[in-house]
Formats: sequence, C-alpha cells, structure tokens
Amino acid sequence: MISIRTLTDGGQQAVEIAHEIGAFLGAATTSLDAALYDLRLHDASADEIVNALAGRQDAGVGIRVAFNRDYQGGPPVPPPPQADWNRIDALPVPTKPIPGVPDLMHHKYVIRDRRTVLTGSTNWTDDSWTREENVFVTVDSPEVAARYTEDFEQLWTRGDVQHSGRVETAPIQVGDATVRTWFTPEHGDDLAHRIAKQLSRARRRIRIASPVITSGPILGTLAQVAADRKVDLAGVVDATQIHEVLSQWHENGNASWKTPALRFVLEQAPFTGKLSTPYAPGSVHDYMHAKVTVADDTAFVGSFNLSHSGELNAENILEIEHSGLADELAAFVDSIRLRYSPVRLLAPANSIRG
Repeated sequence: MISIRTLTDGGQQAVEIAHEIGAFLGAATTSLDAALYDLRLHDASADEIVNALAGRQDAGVGIRVAFNRDYQGGPPVPPPPQADWNRIDALPVPTKPIPGVPDLMHHKYVIRDRRTVLTGSTNWTDDSWTREENVFVTVDSPEVAARYTEDFEQLWTRGDVQHSGRVETAPIQVGDATVRTWFTPEHGDDLAHRIAKQLSRARRRIRIASPVITSGPILGTLAQVAADRKVDLAGVVDATQIHEVLSQWHENGNASWKTPALRFVLEQAPFTGKLSTPYAPGSVHDYMHAKVTVADDTAFVGSFNLSHSGELNAENILEIEHSGLADELAAFVDSIRLRYSPVRLLAPANSIRG
C-alpha cells in the first residue's frame, strides 16, 4: 500500500502533523530507524515526537536516529538546516551525526519494523509542517523497507555521505504499483538520467515541483520538451531560490549554458514561482519545498531537488508507476502552482519576480 500526504503553506498546524507522525512512530513493535536532515520542533509538536519515541523505547523497540550536522561554508541552495542539536542529543534514543561536509545527508525517512517506510520532502520542523509545500509518502512493503534499511545501515556504520546509497534500483511490486528506489550519491547520475529519460518519453503531461532545477540532464530535457510544445508541461519553483541560483552562476561562470536553458524552460512553459523569505539565521523557512516530478503515469517523489548538488548529497527518491498516484501528485502540483504568479526573469542574474 502507498499513501500520499501533502502539505501547503498555512494549510495545517504543526501539532497536527506531529500527531500524525507520532501515531506512525507509536505503531512500531520492533524497530524504528530514522535518517533526518533537519529536526527543529518546539512545544506541543516536540512533545508529540519525543513522547512517541520515549514510549516505544520503554516498550523495547530498537530506535536509531541519524541526522545531518556540521555544515560549513556559505549557504548553499537550498539553505542548510538549523537543527536543534541539543534537543536531538537529548532524545531518549541512540543518535548519530552524519557530517554534511561537503555534501548533505538530506534524507527525511523513517523505517518502521523493517516493513513500512515514511519518506518524502518534509523536514521535521515547525516551519516545514506549517509554512512550506511538502509531501509525505508512506509505503507498506517489506521489500521497499529492506532497501531503505540497507541505505540506513551504510550511513550508520560508515558515518558519512560518500559511502551511502549503494542500494539496488530494480522494480518492486507494491500492490498495483511498480516502485523503484533510488539513493544518492551512489546513483545520483543514474537518477538524473532516469528522470530525464522519463520526461523525454512523456506523451501527455509533465508536472514539476522543485525549489530549483539545475541538474544538467533534467534541465536539458525540459528545454527540449518546452521547445517541442507537444506535451502539457507545467510546474512550480521557489522564485527566491531560482534568483539565488542565477546569481551564483553569474558569479562563478561555470554553468553559462544552464542560464539560458533555465530561462527558456521557465519562460516558455507555464511555471510559477513562490517568493519565499530569503534564508537568514532565525528567519521563517517558507520555501516551496516539494520535490515531485510526474511524467504521464510515472511519479518521482522524495528528498531530491532537481539539482546537480542533489546528485552528490545523500538523497532518496521513489519512482512510482501508478496512474492514480500520478494523478494525485499532478493535481497537487497544479494546486500549488495556481497559488503563485508566473515566473518573470527580468535580468540574467540580478532579479526575478514571481
């Protein structure tokens, strides 16, 4: 069984999502393994999660939490987490920091009883649960859970991003859906080319929700699709982060071909952009944060931005072939796309409004 839970800016309360995740955790009978990029909760939402973990720990459930830590350097796009390390260290369970240098441990998944996986784009923060567009995916499948467990063990035993993601990608049948699991960095290049290939094969529709679009194979394919005008292509991005990407490209000059390609895609197809609050310590995190790609009846959903840096991070994506779930995710992309204005690029590297 596969189920989708979507979040919108202002569409739900943090304690509501904490209660749902707490119920997922509370159903564990043997084990809980979590890989979390960002955990920053307060008050009632924090109590829900801590109490759920403590309750399962008291019941004899084996619990481990791996988390991203120690990012150094200037803010990347998307920005780094500001997780509450003291709160994580105080959790009543074993924890392990994974150094996010130079590439991030960007997962947001939990494996319950080595049978059920909760994953998606959603960090475990109050802002993520209240002010961002996001997706949770729950998959009840021992075969899928085994793949996630394999990735988790690589992170837990090696303690770094570089040696993770060495997991099989062959299809798994989950009910009437066909699922492939993709983990980076091991399969980063493979994943980018897989998404690009599915986009090139689309005959009816393509829907994209991604904060940024900088992966070369994906960006090049989208530019070709936009030029051909044979497929219903539309999407939503984070306009503020797109602006930051263009500025970075202008400054470093090493992605000169991508600037016109990105401009062409965003101007030729009906893409809209959320003007989120620029990253700053202590600022609200209200990004357009969903990571969804739909090509006809195939959907890609998880933690992977359509970015070159995402190919190098520790990320996970579910490739799901199922018409009903693809319809559901495409409708979600359209619903948030219609909240925002068309992306308007006013200058190559200086300004963007949407």
